[in-house]
This record gives sequence, C-alpha cells and structure tokens, in this order.
Amino acid sequence: MPMKSDIWEKRQQVIRKILAREVIASQDELLIRLAAQGFEVTQSSVSRDLAELGAFKREGRYVTERALPELPVTDLFDEVAQAIQSVTAAGPHLLVVKTPPGLAPAVSAAIDQWDTKDVAGTVAGDDTLFVAVVGKREQTRVQALLLRCAKGVNHGQ
Repeated sequence: MPMKSDIWEKRQQVIRKILAREVIASQDELLIRLAAQGFEVTQSSVSRDLAELGAFKREGRYVTERALPELPVTDLFDEVAQAIQSVTAAGPHLLVVKTPPGLAPAVSAAIDQWDTKDVAGTVAGDDTLFVAVVGKREQTRVQALLLRCAKGVNHGQ
C-alpha cells in the first residue's frame, strides 16, 4: 500500500502535468481531472497542493512558477504589479510587500526574474513577500520602483 507522502508526491506531479497541458480555470476543474486519474482528493487538499507548487492564476488559468521563465519579464511584472498593496522597509536589507491573498508567489517570482544586483532574493507566503536587498541604498531604490510600478498602492513607509 502506498504511503501518504508517495500519493502526495504523485498527485503533485500529476497536477504539474495537468497545468502544463490544459487550461484549468478553477480548483473544481482540477478536482475533476484528478478524479479521472484515480485521485480522491478534497478541494482543500488541492488548494494546499497549488500553494505548495507555487501555482497562481495568470490570464484566467492556473500556472506554476516553472512556466514563468518562458514569459517576458517586463510583461510578467506588468501583470502582477497591480497586485502590490504596500511596500514597507524593515531594517536595512528587507522590504515587506503585501498583496491580495494568493498573489504573493506571482509577485515574488516576477521580482526574482529581474536582472538586478539590488535584490538578493525573495520569499513568498500567501499574501506577503519579503524582498532581501543588498543594502540600504538598494532598498530605497527597489522600494521606490515597486511603489511606482504598483497601481493604486497604499504607500506603506
């Protein structure tokens, strides 16, 4: 009998393949596709799987971060920039960026795609991401850029 982690890994592999090959616009559609492949899973499990895979909605469909390198960086960031609600400095090497629920991974991935030495990396949760910058001057520059790019942002200082 397969162990729970084996089933979980196989299910996530199948989800990656489904998202790469098909347009999946809702978690209900994904549940149906998984059931057709023999996976009995709840909507909450699929939601967790999507979060763990870094999947997010882009142009009305779920995609994973693996698909991002194929997208032009400027187009990608333009699409997610409006999700930025606030950008707040936290110490000299960190920015805290708030987004609506579920959008932090997309913003984080877009920032990671930038061709800049100002950003050391990002870490994303569901609605918050941390942007590690190399210094105070770079922090100010990146914060200003993020605030300029965001539309209707609540300017957190």
